[in-house]
Amino acid sequence: MKLTLKIWRQKNCKDAGRFATYTVNDVNPDMSMLECLDVLNEELTLRGEEPVTFEHDCREGICGSCGFMINGQAHGPLPATTVCQLTMRHFNDGEELVIEPWRAAAFPPVKDLMVDRRALDRIITAGGYITAPTGNAVDGNSILISKEIADKSMDAAACIGCGACVAACPNAAAALFTGAKITHLSSLPQGQIERDRRAAAMVAQLNTEAFGSCTNMGECTAACPKEIKLDVIAKMNRDYFVAALHRHDVELIPLTPEAGWSTAKRC
Repeated sequence: MKLTLKIWRQKNCKDAGRFATYTVNDVNPDMSMLECLDVLNEELTLRGEEPVTFEHDCREGICGSCGFMINGQAHGPLPATTVCQLTMRHFNDGEELVIEPWRAAAFPPVKDLMVDRRALDRIITAGGYITAPTGNAVDGNSILISKEIADKSMDAAACIGCGACVAACPNAAAALFTGAKITHLSSLPQGQIERDRRAAAMVAQLNTEAFGSCTNMGECTAACPKEIKLDVIAKMNRDYFVAALHRHDVELIPLTPEAGWSTAKRC
């Protein structure tokens, strides 16, 4: 196969950036998209040119490190697939692919196809965990959990935090990501003690980041490689509203119907 790659090149966050066009010959249809970029980078290195910077780690669709837009679609045209899982057989010989990084204010560019996604990490740090005392491991049967609840929690836990939901959303919202992380823990018995604090803290952190507001357009779940459902957003909103009723330091402030809700400290 022969492919033409139109790739976004940007030295740093201050550089204006531009598209550069490269031709890659002898592309093996069994290559992944990242392996195709590896071949291109090897050619660029041999020519003394700067290789294309992109993120990757496990290359098995688990870590969430990889991710960029291919012809305007997050992770490419194949549903429920990460960039590292996307093979070149899904493209036609001689096709031109436009490759660019996630476009969101909350994801400032680092270099080329690499962006800074630490905003998602800060949301997790705000409350995406369960506090547990140290000691011996608890017996697995000491807390009985129904299959329905376990499946619901594990479906939400499948979120790998790649940021495709933010990149695909017209508002660049991170509601699907935050909702998945809240639903994962609040569905389990172990997560009930900190349920209110978790929802309040994570949504408050979400509101401090440069993400847009969720308007339930559904582009996020369509682009999600793990097919996280919109139900987790409803779960997040419900937990947050309940937390606002239970806690004295959180108050719901209605903005516009499109903007949803925000938080503020009570005086």
